[in-house]
Amino acid sequence: MGRALRIALIAGEASGDLLGAGLIRALKARHPDIVFTGVGGPLMEAEGLVSHFPQERLAVMGLVEVLGRLPELLLRRRRLRRRLIAERPDVVIGIDAPDFNLDLELGLRRAGLRTVHYVSPSVWAWRQKRVLKIREACDLMLTLFPFEARFYDEHQVPVRFVGHPLADTIPLDVDRRAARQRLGLPEVGEVVALLPGSRGGEVSRLGGLFLDTAERLLAQRPGLRFVLPCASPARRVQLEALLAGRDLPVTLLDGRSHDALAACDGVLIASGTATLEALLHKRPMVVAYRMAPLTFRLLKRLVKSPYVSLPNLLAGRVLVPELIQDAATPDALARTLLPLLDEPERQTEAFDAIHRALRRDASVQAADAVLNLIGEP
Repeated sequence: MGRALRIALIAGEASGDLLGAGLIRALKARHPDIVFTGVGGPLMEAEGLVSHFPQERLAVMGLVEVLGRLPELLLRRRRLRRRLIAERPDVVIGIDAPDFNLDLELGLRRAGLRTVHYVSPSVWAWRQKRVLKIREACDLMLTLFPFEARFYDEHQVPVRFVGHPLADTIPLDVDRRAARQRLGLPEVGEVVALLPGSRGGEVSRLGGLFLDTAERLLAQRPGLRFVLPCASPARRVQLEALLAGRDLPVTLLDGRSHDALAACDGVLIASGTATLEALLHKRPMVVAYRMAPLTFRLLKRLVKSPYVSLPNLLAGRVLVPELIQDAATPDALARTLLPLLDEPERQTEAFDAIHRALRRDASVQAADAVLNLIGEP
């Protein structure tokens, strides 16, 4: 009887905790006696991970907050590196959080440990030279999307496309009627979901624009209704202020973006992860984004990708309209979305094919790749 496998996982935020918990479950199904250590949240701990410190100490958003916490983050990374080198687990898996994890993985790999990075940073879109560091830091990159795997193949980084967990959890056919019942919406009549983003800055730039667009849509389709998920209580206050004085049939929701997407006939949406969720719900969409003018000019020079939205990156073509910056006007957005309400299949047939391609049982695929790397059946 050999010693138990030891696997370290480091997840820096809630999304990583979810991925990590799924991966631990899949690994335990193959090897029930694995010892799991590292850093994770409540979901990973519930699966048996012993976390060396609370996950929330790594969850930092925004440049100012990062600068304020930088000394602590650097100290925690140094201590974690020393501890893992002393423990010598069979493999160390960094889950997302690339700014923290890639440097950690680099130090551990130089110390002779095997390392895996799960969830690619957007290296294919900008700061492409990071791929050189990734090649040095990782024995294996696990990607959620096939176009990412192609990029790593081209740059001689060992890679495995494992699929996307959301594609596993969202059914291929979503029940619109049941979602409307859950939200108290009428079964008949068209509903448009408005998703202007989850951050305050996004909502301040897109919230009013989306509501102006809703007024244009309503003028042309008098029976139309709208659902608007609020990502947090603060966003709800912000959106209520933007709605004041408008006569719009809008149902504000606390979270529940998946119910909103399931219930609707079309989506007006900010560029971001939510576009993948809209695709997986097979709802036709128009993508919009606005940012500070200086940020836009800088990113235009830095970003190498021809598209900003995940559906177009996954399709390798313009599948969904992208109206960015000055092109994002209420008239243009309404004019672009209306035909999609009448002919959703212009997008949804391709959405179904993409969903099936991403639906690969990601956690099982990732566990298989990790065990192959360390030579375990």
